[in-house]
This record gives sequence, structure tokens and C-alpha cells, in this order.
Amino acid sequence: MARSVNLILSCVALLAAALLGYVMTPHRLMARTHDVFNIDEHIPHAFGDWSPLPGAQAIKPPPDGLEAEIYNQEVSRAFVDKAGHVVFFIVAYGESQSDRLQLHHPEVCYTAQGFRVTRPSTSKFEWSSSAPPIPLTRLVATREDRLEPISYWMRVGYDVSNSNWTRQALKLEYGLRGWIPDGALFRVSTIGLPQDMSFKLQDKFIRDLLNAVTPETQEFMVGEPSKALLGS
Repeated sequence: MARSVNLILSCVALLAAALLGYVMTPHRLMARTHDVFNIDEHIPHAFGDWSPLPGAQAIKPPPDGLEAEIYNQEVSRAFVDKAGHVVFFIVAYGESQSDRLQLHHPEVCYTAQGFRVTRPSTSKFEWSSSAPPIPLTRLVATREDRLEPISYWMRVGYDVSNSNWTRQALKLEYGLRGWIPDGALFRVSTIGLPQDMSFKLQDKFIRDLLNAVTPETQEFMVGEPSKALLGS
């Protein structure tokens, strides 16, 4: 009799643990709470002083086995201003930011393709007088005679964070609410210019772009401060 009771209690405990694990595991994709967002249609091909530069190629994320799973959409563009300065812009979007599937940091992408990269540094970037600043990370990648200053930011759910630790915490916080957040990487780079001049040009490009797109596209790019967990 005692063995039977212990067996029953063990089965109940296992079922309870399995049920708790299921309940605690997020199952709802934030990306599916909205209509499909076609990035290519929302990012303008020309705006302000910037015109498209067909044929110019940016460094893309490494073609590893997970890339097709990590990114549901990728957009790569090159722009040129009236002075002839070229800026590369890449958006890489993934609908599910899980433990296995998450955005590649540019420093990983460039290192994997033979570049030497400087230590990244992050600071607050003011892009609008009416919106909170976003964290913008900068680094410089070099390979042979190519020097490429890079600026980037990452959105996870409603938040913007480029820190691995913070992004992991965000995924946990969203998970406790039952959500699997989506994520997007936005990367801007230039070649053929001194580092300081490159970053000033990139700042202008980012401000011009964010202020040229629709509110819906702004939210896709920099999150929604009123719902952001980092601000709550």
C-alpha cells in the first residue's frame, strides 16, 4: 500500500512539474500580435539629402546554419548624400528571440569574416527632441586597407538594448509575461572616411532616417517607450 501511495504521489509531482514548466514557458510570439510588417516597404529608398546607391554591397551577417531561423527578414541598402559620402544600412529582423535564436552582434559578424574590431562603446543617442534617446553602440572594423566605422542598436520587444546581459534579462521579463519578444538589429556603417567624420555622418543619417519614417516604422525601429520594460 505504501509503495502504491508513493508511486501515485511521484506521478502527481511529475505531472505538476510538467504543468508548471509548460505554464512558465512563454508561447505567444509578440510578432504575431500585429499585421505582417514588410521592412522593405517601410524603409524609404530616398529621403532628405540621401539617395539610393544601387550595386554597393554591405557586410552581411555570417551565413551560418542558424541564419535562416534567426532572421525572418533582412534589408540591405546603400545611400549617398550630395557630397558623395556613402552610408550602408542593414536591418536584420527575427520574430523570435529565444535562448537559441537571437540577433548577431556586428562585432561577431565582422570578426567571423576576417575583420579586426575595436572594443565596442555605447552611449545615449539623441535623435529627436520629443523622444527618449536610444543606446547607440560604436566600433571600428578593419581588414587590409578597409576601415569601416560602425554604429548600431538593437530592439527587443518594446525596448532598445545592445547589452547581452540586459537583453537576456528582457527576454526573461517578457517570458514571465508569457511573451516571446521579436528583435531587430539596425546597423549603419561608412568606408573611406576618417573615424570622427564617419560617426558624425552616421549620426546625421540616423536622425534623418528616424525623422523621415512613419510613426509605425519609428516604433518598429526604436520600440515603444510607454510599454518598454526598461522604463517601467
